[in-house]
Amino acid sequence: MTEHVILVDESDKPLGSMEKMDAHRKGVLHRAFSVFIFNSQGLMLLQQRAIGKYHSGGLWTNTCCSHPRPGESTMAAAQRRLKEEMGMEVELNFKTSFTYKATFSNTLTEHEFDHVFTGTSDSDPRINKDEVENFQWLPVADVKKQIASEPDRFTAWFMIAMEKLF
Repeated sequence: MTEHVILVDESDKPLGSMEKMDAHRKGVLHRAFSVFIFNSQGLMLLQQRAIGKYHSGGLWTNTCCSHPRPGESTMAAAQRRLKEEMGMEVELNFKTSFTYKATFSNTLTEHEFDHVFTGTSDSDPRINKDEVENFQWLPVADVKKQIASEPDRFTAWFMIAMEKLF
């Protein structure tokens, strides 16, 4: 099945849709989301993207991230992908949004209006190995230290979202 993304303007107003890989080849602004799950001790659940992902494979990032489909709310998409990638059903809360643009070594570009959601769970994920290589729970302070010392281990959007959240 060919995935499509929602094209948006700088205010997140929908402008239409485009096939996902075409949008990434052209660097067109589109809607996305990032989910951050924390446990009751305040640890953050990170995922390592599957090595074979179309970009940023093997990098560490927030719990889940993706794109809503045309006609799908961003919240519904975030909950859908959290279940598909991490096997988790968690109540999510919208926190913030930001726009960023990053070009990768394979010439694909993420140009996204990213909606950030958070949630709480004390359950370990049941990862989908097609999407996720590994996971870990870490204190936010440790994540910040790792980003400062080894930024190349993390996705571009994760570092921006961390700044927005903390």
